[in-house]
Amino acid sequence: MRDIKIFDTTLRDGEQSPGFSMSLGQKLRVARALAELQVDIIEAGFPAASPGDFESVAEVARQIEGPTIAALCRTVPKDIERAAAALEPAGKARIHTFIATSPIHRKEKLAMSRAEVLKNAVDGVTLARSFCEDVEFSAEDAIRTERQFLAEVLQAAIEAGAGTVNIPDTVGYSTPREMFDLFGWLKQNVPGIDDVVISTHCHNDLGLAVANSLAAVEAGAGQIECALNGIGERAGNCALEEVVMALRTRSGHFDCKTDVDSRKLHMASHLLAAVTGNFVPRNKAIVGENAFAHEAGIHQHGMLASPETYEIMKPEDVGVRDSQLVLGKHSGKHAVSDRAREMGFTLEPGELDEVMRRFKELADRKKRVFDSDLEAIITGNQAGTIGPWSLQWLSVVSRVNGEEDPTASVTLANEDGTTATETGEGDGPVDAIVHALEGITGMEIEVLNLAMRSISLGEDAQGESNMRARVNGKEYSGHGLSTDIVAACAEALLEIINRASRQADRGDAEPAQSNAA
Repeated sequence: MRDIKIFDTTLRDGEQSPGFSMSLGQKLRVARALAELQVDIIEAGFPAASPGDFESVAEVARQIEGPTIAALCRTVPKDIERAAAALEPAGKARIHTFIATSPIHRKEKLAMSRAEVLKNAVDGVTLARSFCEDVEFSAEDAIRTERQFLAEVLQAAIEAGAGTVNIPDTVGYSTPREMFDLFGWLKQNVPGIDDVVISTHCHNDLGLAVANSLAAVEAGAGQIECALNGIGERAGNCALEEVVMALRTRSGHFDCKTDVDSRKLHMASHLLAAVTGNFVPRNKAIVGENAFAHEAGIHQHGMLASPETYEIMKPEDVGVRDSQLVLGKHSGKHAVSDRAREMGFTLEPGELDEVMRRFKELADRKKRVFDSDLEAIITGNQAGTIGPWSLQWLSVVSRVNGEEDPTASVTLANEDGTTATETGEGDGPVDAIVHALEGITGMEIEVLNLAMRSISLGEDAQGESNMRARVNGKEYSGHGLSTDIVAACAEALLEIINRASRQADRGDAEPAQSNAA
């Protein structure tokens, strides 16, 4: 049975997509979750894109053990040098260099001839090898590249020292049959290709990223590039959780396996959702709330007779518990810590005390605390951004068909020991909170997107708020959690303000967008 390497690009391709940016601390949280998943390679970022991206790659390289840490770069000397510098602390490092090869990219983007592209590919791989033994070469937009030229470029990259060659479907254009045919043709027509790892990197523009990746594996690919929850440019990348469970569930068909600990999939998926402020859709394969839910009478009857009638995977295989153990205000640290561990969460030193504080507060307000409540507390705590402001007091007055607008009075405490109170008016309670926060912080806040959901069941269920807002011209995401939905929105806004404050203090630029693979 062949081993398939899982190359995760959540922190690079995933993070550069609109609405999914992460702070350094949040990237490290996700990187630790990926290491616990036991992915083979973590692509930590594009160091030449910005000082912030360089710092993120360097910190992931410094702090994360286990997987190989990769950095992306163009076949440009200064890019490669920056990637090498960022990867210096890594125990296992990979330089991933790329250049576009398709006719439209050569003409419209690069203004290069075939010969110039070929030379750049060889020079880039050669330089990368001078810094790092593990080098991957990608032919961007390979799917729309002339086959003979693609074979020529890949052969040259292999001869220059690339140990992995990536054939990406950069624009999500291909179909499974085309992928199978192309990868099979390359296996037959590129000298030396059997001595290196062939990789696939598929985008989801036509909804075929997972299917195309699996077709490439059937034709001989040994590495899949993917991202948690399928996040990435435009419609996203191949979803890590889906392709891993497809290979596991249909191992007899694919005759392949991965080293991913699938029991950590649910945990990693929902942590990423909390970090980026983007909910996992209920009907999302593998990790959505409905993935193992059954409502139709016929299905329920079949499940009672035998789970295999309607479930092709066991919930526990992806980290989902069959039952909901109810915890309460009398539960102690050991019970909460053990339950977190059973759910796939490893709490960092010092985290348990904060989780317990929030758990006890919730237990005093709720009749029952479900696993989903505890998960929301943990992921919210891990997703949070430490900043100068904390919410001390909130009072909101809503009015329907009244002559006066809704108002919100907010008191914030600053890390310097001072407090500030402001009352704002708006066309709704959240708008009023925004105006109050603007008055305290002096920031200009424009809410772009707000999503709410109930975490568990009952009238006292926690509400989770994921928000996207523009602060002083830059976009940030925030996450809030409370049994009061308006308070959850305030917490999400406060996280956004703290992220903006910390970035302003550091003087970081927003991550630059790359056109990679």
